[in-house]
Amino acid sequence: MSAPQYAPGKHPDLPAPSTLAGPLAWVRANLLSSPSNITLTLLSLWFLWSVIPGALNWFFFDAVYSGENRAACRAAGEGACWAFIGEYLKLFTYGFYPEESRWRVNLAFVLMWLALVPILFDRVPHRKYGLYYAAAFPFIAGWLLVGGLGLAPVTTDKFGGIMLTLVVGVTGIAFSLPIGILLALGRSSKLTIIRVFCVGFIEFIRGVPLITLLFVASTMLSYFLPPGTNFDLLLRVLIMVTLFASGYMAEVIRGGLQAIPSGQTEAADALGLKYWQAMRLIVLPQALKISIPGIVNTFIGLYKDTTLVIIIGLYDPLGIGRAALANTSWIGLSTEVYIFVAIFFFVSCFAMSRYSLYLEDKLETGHKR
Repeated sequence: MSAPQYAPGKHPDLPAPSTLAGPLAWVRANLLSSPSNITLTLLSLWFLWSVIPGALNWFFFDAVYSGENRAACRAAGEGACWAFIGEYLKLFTYGFYPEESRWRVNLAFVLMWLALVPILFDRVPHRKYGLYYAAAFPFIAGWLLVGGLGLAPVTTDKFGGIMLTLVVGVTGIAFSLPIGILLALGRSSKLTIIRVFCVGFIEFIRGVPLITLLFVASTMLSYFLPPGTNFDLLLRVLIMVTLFASGYMAEVIRGGLQAIPSGQTEAADALGLKYWQAMRLIVLPQALKISIPGIVNTFIGLYKDTTLVIIIGLYDPLGIGRAALANTSWIGLSTEVYIFVAIFFFVSCFAMSRYSLYLEDKLETGHKR
């Protein structure tokens, strides 16, 4: 039977052959394209077949979700003892924050997401007012969490768990970016005093481990303060973490600034723009777009480094887990603790990385290869 004949320009669009497009074509191109790829594919399938069923059984099907102690878990099943996580879930979430005031933590968490919306997405109604609210949010959250002005005071030694991680991580992320921008601009400044100060600060921060700075903040700093001065430990940690992240952020942004052609600043000068106008309207938007992967990578590193606060006596999720394992009723369940904490950090960091990819695609103006 002969193929139908169509007039010029009337031939219908037909789907591509299954060997050239679709799932089968992807499998052939990526998994079966060569003998070595075929071998690796088969080995990977064998490995997944060997590991996944046992992991699923341990994680879900044979796991125990309720029980009074470790012995009850082991009597009920051979899988993970998630009853331990359920027993201490509130402690993992709120730390030692007073139970009657935990609504303030929940409200601060909701308000944090409302503050992030106008920052992360530009197509938000009345975004300008949302940015004003986002700028005021750190002070609102501080009032809610610490108290005062009508709220019962809560000392920061009660902060712990996921709440503490979010406080340290979000504070460091929020303040390190603008400070890093100023340091990067200062390092490129023609004013010698500003340039020397910024270079010295950045190189010092990049040459000293964060854990050393935290030790200085927690112990040695009190020796340099007047007798009787009470400088809150968490506030000291927030300052050190922010300054530490700012040093690395400055170098990331400086790389973006150096990638901007000199013709951009020359064009700004030709238009009669002043220095800060040129930076705000022309140079910084391009530099920040170029620096997005490095910026997000620094944010993720900072967020994970919040676990170091356990060294100076603050109880992040890992600290809470170690304290909970000291209870003889649940001893020996460290695997569940580390997996729970790892899942929390993975979800948070993966969300940041996916938003980074979304932002890169959105701001893409050139041709992709």
